[in-house]
Amino acid sequence: MNCYFLPMPKTLTIALLAYDGFQLLDVTGPAAVFAAANRELKCSVYRVEVLSPPGGAVRSDSGVTLQTRPMARLPEGRIDTLLIAGAEENALRAVVANQAVRRWVPRRAVKARRIGSVCSGTFVLASLGLIDGRRVATHWEACAPLAALYPDVTVDPEALYVVDGNVWTSAGVTTGIDMALAMVEADCGADVANAIARRLVLYARRPGYQSQFSPLLNARIQADSPFADLIGWMQNHLDQPLDVPTLAARAGLGERNFYRRFLTATGSSPAHFVEALRLEAARTLVDGDLPLKGVAAKVGLSPIRLNQAFERRFGVPPRLFRDMHRTTPAPPLTRSDVRSSR
Repeated sequence: MNCYFLPMPKTLTIALLAYDGFQLLDVTGPAAVFAAANRELKCSVYRVEVLSPPGGAVRSDSGVTLQTRPMARLPEGRIDTLLIAGAEENALRAVVANQAVRRWVPRRAVKARRIGSVCSGTFVLASLGLIDGRRVATHWEACAPLAALYPDVTVDPEALYVVDGNVWTSAGVTTGIDMALAMVEADCGADVANAIARRLVLYARRPGYQSQFSPLLNARIQADSPFADLIGWMQNHLDQPLDVPTLAARAGLGERNFYRRFLTATGSSPAHFVEALRLEAARTLVDGDLPLKGVAAKVGLSPIRLNQAFERRFGVPPRLFRDMHRTTPAPPLTRSDVRSSR
């Protein structure tokens, strides 16, 4: 793929702020996405700057160190996107209390086209008053503490990432990759973002509204081995009858015994669990081009039942959900956005 942004006066600077104890993938995941965009387009659309308060080698929570640039030495030219990495509580407390960070981040954020965070980096933004009145995402473990500490911030406890105006926040760790891909899509178009996902060998591009909590994964963590196998089978046969007699027979148990053991293992009745699986699958399919009747058939629901259950679970009917999340091609970046490296 050739670069079609010709000729351009500047690249887009992506500033990733790290600090002692930061979560490594919060920085390296997005950095890999933006670097892959440059390779895909064969031009320098993005310049990634990994910064820290003092600069130099900064140790992550995994013990791996990254070489960083002192944040104060980044030229005063415009930062296009400023992202704050997350960390565990002690490291977060330290960076929030760092006076150099408290001066530098707001001053640079106000001039940035986009600001945001990965994982618990939202605490840094919240502590500086940069996300008051905004809806944000953060790691599921941090949702309740963030909401309690900062009542002016609306915390979405399920979303993988949230875009509210120019504020982009992601749930944590690998979701920073999903969010960075969405940024590339906004800048360069869906084809480029999809090509990067293939280059990075991602199983699928996950939309921001997808839940952090997979009923399949949660159940496999909690359930004993026979039910884990059964749940996998259920997921692949959503268009078939999945009533208690069918599931109990497949599990080799009597119906009452199956119902009791399944409820204990998963925390959900079989009927509620099956509906959750069907609706999660429907939410993914609704985002595509399959007619809604086809979506309903694939997940084993009637169109009327899909409409009712979908609206009850997600707050909007499937047709409106599709309209709200329909991806539209992004226009090419203009001459004022990026500069060819040639």
